[in-house]
Amino acid sequence: MSVFTKNWKLSKDIGLLILRLVFGFVLIYGHGFEKLITIFNGDEIQFANPIGIGATLSFYLAAFAEGICTILLILGLFERFAALVLSINFIVILYLHAFVFGDGFTILEPRFFYLFSFIALFFTGPGRFSLDYVIPRAE
Repeated sequence: MSVFTKNWKLSKDIGLLILRLVFGFVLIYGHGFEKLITIFNGDEIQFANPIGIGATLSFYLAAFAEGICTILLILGLFERFAALVLSINFIVILYLHAFVFGDGFTILEPRFFYLFSFIALFFTGPGRFSLDYVIPRAE
């Protein structure tokens, strides 16, 4: 246990990895894969239109966020962009459930957890255990 208390940077990086992996895998398993499969199979899209751009485009944006951006988040590749897109996605989801559907706290609670975990990851970055860390950047 002393390795974690003596090496704060390692502890922080492990914590960020756990946060990315847990929220990423739970989101893609519960929502992202289903949306991506619907698109690839050409199934009929039945979705809400929370921001007035049409149900189909709203679905594609949600699928991009919850599918593609979640994969990027898990890998730690373009992590801040992915976390930003996911944060915006969950702001829309919270608005929809709170003010349009009028759902109670039981429905809103997991959406708050997702939203603020993605906001935290946006500000912290992916940490050392990520592709963003190991891929050299042109400066």
